[in-house]
Amino acid sequence: MAYVDAVVIPVPKRKFDDYRRLARRMGKIWREHGALAYVECAADDVKPGKRTSFPQSVKLKPGEAVWFSWIVCKSRKHRDRVFAKVMQDPRVRRMMNPQAIPFDAKRMFWGGFKVVIDL
Repeated sequence: MAYVDAVVIPVPKRKFDDYRRLARRMGKIWREHGALAYVECAADDVKPGKRTSFPQSVKLKPGEAVWFSWIVCKSRKHRDRVFAKVMQDPRVRRMMNPQAIPFDAKRMFWGGFKVVIDL
């Protein structure tokens, strides 16, 4: 079964274009190193909840929107190989400078998931 890495981040609306450029470059690199798919989504219908929600999970501030991304690999083992290659890629190292990225990485969260059902 496939394996999916999911990422949730707050992106300032004024930096959407910068984030899109970064995401396109990152997606190409992930695919180049073997990922099967790379998808970026901007929040459209994610209201704050009473206890938890996407906005609350990233401590969303006024003027920001939640972005949800996922990367698909063949398996956990395949993902680990792809991830290692991506993290060693000098292009990624240059792009991930904390002062240069168009979002607050301290409020980003991510995790790996085994696909259980794929219709």
